[in-house]
Amino acid sequence: MKQGSGIENIAIIGMGALGLLFGDLLQRDEGLSVGFILDEARMARYQSQSISVNGVAKRFDFLAAREAAAPAELVIFAVKATALEGAMEDAAGYVGPGTVVVSLLNGITSEGLLEARFGRNRVVYCTAQGMDATREGRALYYTKPGQLCVGLPDGRPRDGLDALVEVLRRTGIPHTVEEDIQHRLWSKFMLNVGVNQVVMVREGNYGTVQASGEAREQMVAAMREVIELSRLEGVPVTEADLEYYVSLIDTLSPEGMPSMRQDGLAHRKSEVELFSGTVCRLARKHGLDVPVNRKLYETILAMEAGWSGY
Repeated sequence: MKQGSGIENIAIIGMGALGLLFGDLLQRDEGLSVGFILDEARMARYQSQSISVNGVAKRFDFLAAREAAAPAELVIFAVKATALEGAMEDAAGYVGPGTVVVSLLNGITSEGLLEARFGRNRVVYCTAQGMDATREGRALYYTKPGQLCVGLPDGRPRDGLDALVEVLRRTGIPHTVEEDIQHRLWSKFMLNVGVNQVVMVREGNYGTVQASGEAREQMVAAMREVIELSRLEGVPVTEADLEYYVSLIDTLSPEGMPSMRQDGLAHRKSEVELFSGTVCRLARKHGLDVPVNRKLYETILAMEAGWSGY
């Protein structure tokens, strides 16, 4: 992005809970043009069915995948990790020389994949945390919008980050600018490895791990394995980080549930490879034993294998 320029045109790919949440928050600023990139089949479905956020009907602009008339100034990826490769192709025409690219995906790998596809200086690192958004059909419900944690690895040009922060400020979207964004990504990864997977295998909700007992202990044990792994990977996460994120989980609506549990209810392919799959692969590299995550990985794969039509 050129020095001094601002963001006015925004394209989002992914209309799940996070895509709808932030799409709605962004389009409340009438000075911004916000649209969702959809392929032909999805566009037909969304044009024929209404969408609501917290019970209020919403209208969103739709952009044709792979048919961009002009690049956007900001492209937000809000798809599942399993859909990222296809999403990059669908959104490629919307990424130009001055486009800022942001990922709302869970995990610690999406920024690198986006850099490989679109160039390292276009990608602003980001993680979304603290929201309790749940999508049911074409309806999104949430009580907490959470926040976006944004930043850049050392030595990157700051133009894109500054432009993104200005948009977040003008739209009132809660955010923090991280001095060590890699540490924040790993800390959030630790949280997801614990809460997403345990709530899925326990077939529960946030209340399942908010209460004292086996589920909460399993969540914390899975998170501690990430702490050990992070030290070996050179991005050390601490017990203080674990305590912060467990306390964050305790503030969410007990009836809410993480995205992985929502995938389980819908019998969709989950992001298990992104969570315990990544932990197990990196652990093997270092000769580290991660029995809790290994068991979660095996259990979730067995659950998915038992779904008819999967």
